[in-house]
Amino acid sequence: METDNIELYGKDRMAPHLVQNHQIRLPHIYEKYLFCIREGQAISIRNVKATRRVLASFHGYLEQHQITLSSLKIEHIDAFQADFLKPFSTQTRNIYRSKLRRFLSYLYDEKITGKNLSYGVVSPRVFNQSRPPKFLRPEEIKRLFESLRLETPAQIRTYAMMVLAYSLGLRPDEIVRITLDDISFQEREITISSRKNGNPVVLPIPHKTLKAIAAYVHKARPESDCRELFLTCDKAYRPMSPNLLALHISKAMKEVGLSSSAYWLRHSYAQVLLVLGRSIYEIKEMLGHRNIRSTQRYLHIHIELMRKILLDETL
Repeated sequence: METDNIELYGKDRMAPHLVQNHQIRLPHIYEKYLFCIREGQAISIRNVKATRRVLASFHGYLEQHQITLSSLKIEHIDAFQADFLKPFSTQTRNIYRSKLRRFLSYLYDEKITGKNLSYGVVSPRVFNQSRPPKFLRPEEIKRLFESLRLETPAQIRTYAMMVLAYSLGLRPDEIVRITLDDISFQEREITISSRKNGNPVVLPIPHKTLKAIAAYVHKARPESDCRELFLTCDKAYRPMSPNLLALHISKAMKEVGLSSSAYWLRHSYAQVLLVLGRSIYEIKEMLGHRNIRSTQRYLHIHIELMRKILLDETL
């Protein structure tokens, strides 16, 4: 075991909750992955540090049990999770599972593992009553979009991203993967090729959304060989990451006093579909859900009826 890691693990079992040093040097493949997510995906330093903590514990576990990455099996990952995640809250466990899942997917892409073991990193089913998704009320949506300025390239970009999130119910990771080739201005259609459910879809683009995209492409998007639609504004001109996109949207919301996130726009889109009378199956397809149970969360309560009775307001 490397000297740097001795203080992290006891003789008999590791103590992952004691991991404090996020600057531990790891073997090359780990460091290469951390470099890729830091430079290629432009995620925050805080996120990179959290990922390093997870990978340091994972590497320590494999060393302790003399397991190589190439011989990794799903039972090894299950055993690691059972020990590593024990001290943490449900929310933190889900975050750390996500970081482990992405690293395992990277190992498969790099042909280090023969199978994509990321599919085996799943959260246990919670059998309590799920909470309804959070969304913005109509007057909040109106106030939000009316507050947006279109004076700088960054502001024009934020507006276009927010319009896509609200008018088509797209996730941040779906928006950042849109390329210039996915948009047909003539047909007024957009192809979403990377959906969570694995099924690509072609969606009609509302007129306002089309105008917002066109304004960004012609007035604010920097010249670049990158085909991704949304790029950073610095001279490196990299594709936007989901975290960076969500950060800009959340910042715009906070400026008008809304303590909400990018996903609230997606949830608000779902509420509009519900009020318009779309079936649960239609909403499932339009939101790109893999399982209809995810869509059922939006039907947990009848939003319009609740507002009318409790809040004396209508959509």
